[in-house]
Amino acid sequence: MKLLLRTKRKHNLILIVLTSFLWAALWLSMGNFPAWAASSGILSNSKAAVDISQVSEGILKIRYTGGKQVKIKVQITKDDKTIYTYNLNNSGTYETFPLTEGDGTYSVKVLENVSGNRYSVACSVSVEVALSNSFAPFLHPNQFVNYTEDTKAVELAKELTENKKDDLEKISAVFDYVVDHISYDDTLAATAESGYIPNLDQVLKKQTGICFDYAAVMAAMLRSQNIPCKLVVGYAGTTYHAWINVYVSGKGWVDKFIYFDGKTWTLMDPTTLSSGGRSKAAKNFVTNADNYTQKYAY
Repeated sequence: MKLLLRTKRKHNLILIVLTSFLWAALWLSMGNFPAWAASSGILSNSKAAVDISQVSEGILKIRYTGGKQVKIKVQITKDDKTIYTYNLNNSGTYETFPLTEGDGTYSVKVLENVSGNRYSVACSVSVEVALSNSFAPFLHPNQFVNYTEDTKAVELAKELTENKKDDLEKISAVFDYVVDHISYDDTLAATAESGYIPNLDQVLKKQTGICFDYAAVMAAMLRSQNIPCKLVVGYAGTTYHAWINVYVSGKGWVDKFIYFDGKTWTLMDPTTLSSGGRSKAAKNFVTNADNYTQKYAY
């Protein structure tokens, strides 16, 4: 009897081990990783690498390593709420994505196109994020606000803000330049495809762009001056639109059109003011927060 019990126990133990192994194999085959701390560095499998070394600064970097010449997408979500979907290049180059929903657990997925609108999960990562400060994601470059020290927008921002005594004067100088020197590109607005990404140097060179370009250029300029700036996508009235929100530490007006209360983000939309010729109606529309519905922040 004792021998029989021992045999059964041994058999059950083998079943438990085998079951655990099979579940682990299934988990890995689905491209999943367990939750990792920010100090873990780079998470990778055969199809993607996720650099989480800077998540405390509100950004992470992702590259596709699967080698397939297919469309690749990234999905980032926190607490199963708003899903941020991005395109990712398939050349193996890292791209930077923001973590804009505050502290908590983020789900990050890299998806491979199978056919049509069907995608399979190449990898899935759960990342714990504790931001160094709440403004961190809005002080760094990312895929949509993409700049380096050599980007024209950064050089121009330095010139425009030289000798300005505070952030309000810097914001005003950058704001004035954007609305006075960039005109709205109706042709591009009609032809831009889904997944359009602003090229800041090209926008400044051509001095034309769509709402997304206006917002990205100003966001890059202000961030390069250490001024927190959100690039926001949502609705202005009934029109899908992009604008920016800027925060400064004190109260004040920016270009006499937009008010900062020193506590919350306020809306500043250079596109409407420029295309509206700075008319009274345009100014009133921009300063009325009820006219804007935020969907995503970058």
